[in-house]
Amino acid sequence: MTPLDLRPTTAAPETALPLFRPEHDALRASARAFVEREIVPHVEDWERAEDFPRELFRRAGDAGFLGLRFGPEVGGSGPDVLAQAVWVEELARCGSGGVAADLGASVDLAALYVANAGDADQRQALLPPLLRGERVGALAITEPGAGSDVAGLTTRARRDGDGWRLDGTKVFITNGSWYDDVVVAAKVSVADGAPTEDPHGRITLFLVRADDPGCSRRRLPMLGWRTSHTGELVFEDVRLDDDRRLGTIGGGFGSITAAFAWERLAMSLGAVAAATHTLELGIAYAQQREAFGRPIARFQVWRHRFADLHTRIRTGRALAYRGLRLVAAQEAGEDVDATEVIRTVAMAKLLTQRLAFEVADECVQVHGGAGYMMEYPVQRAWRDARLGPIGGGTDEIMRQLIAKTLGL
Repeated sequence: MTPLDLRPTTAAPETALPLFRPEHDALRASARAFVEREIVPHVEDWERAEDFPRELFRRAGDAGFLGLRFGPEVGGSGPDVLAQAVWVEELARCGSGGVAADLGASVDLAALYVANAGDADQRQALLPPLLRGERVGALAITEPGAGSDVAGLTTRARRDGDGWRLDGTKVFITNGSWYDDVVVAAKVSVADGAPTEDPHGRITLFLVRADDPGCSRRRLPMLGWRTSHTGELVFEDVRLDDDRRLGTIGGGFGSITAAFAWERLAMSLGAVAAATHTLELGIAYAQQREAFGRPIARFQVWRHRFADLHTRIRTGRALAYRGLRLVAAQEAGEDVDATEVIRTVAMAKLLTQRLAFEVADECVQVHGGAGYMMEYPVQRAWRDARLGPIGGGTDEIMRQLIAKTLGL
């Protein structure tokens, strides 16, 4: 019997209905070539060094991959959310969760918040250098005592003449230890202009630069994402002019909830792509490793496990693509049920993040003792995937959101 050809291709993964256009397929080929040329050959060295060159931001920007989500008025080539999805998928195949996270956060978090919450002058000033990769962006919401509980933020912004004074600590911030620009969520009191005492209605966004007096930061050692510059940020009496405020006073929570859909969808798309790449590693190793005189890929137990994993990956991709269709339609101005967007994206994140980790866990198992050795990339896939069920809203928060949409 002729075996199935499981080798990766540059074509978009199959979908039940057409989603990507021919130009997206061409973009996919270009993005995959960039990743295989500029990132993959260096991943092992970067992982050992627990670092990668900042120049990679500029190279990705020069190649046009950082501006796909944004219009030409700010230096982008879009806006095209489907093109951005292609880049997210291909970047996730690079073999280093930290590299993918840092490159992604500068655009999918920092730049997107500026685009959505900033005014025309702020977008014009801040977005072009981020999209060119000349500056590195970050988003600072999570705090030591407030992860998924956004209302529990303790970072404060208080009036100081015609500006603000910012105080607080943020933690687990992607790009936090080497950002140039960071969007910070802080609470403002009613006395300083917040429209309500409700904690959500006091959250306001500010733009902070790394060289602002009173800013300090340190890099955090991580289980996975070892090339990511994840950091803890401390703001002590940081003076900001009012033009550093993004959006209205008290409008930050609305910006955060609006951005959550894309953040969680991007994580879902990336998890499926990473899981696919990890499964390819596992199958390739199983075809080479022999036990009892034959490749272990020919053992029924592993053939069935691989079949199950492949099926679950295809299921996760279908759900993520359903979310992508909804988000794309919503951004195109179509009449889309907002509740369905929230539910679908939450379900996609819930399913795909745990899936990516479980695929990696099975592929470590098929490697046997080799899966526990640092020289094999499958151990890195296992460590990198573990953050998925935590970051961007935990599995427990996703279940809460889904339950709410069911009236529970």
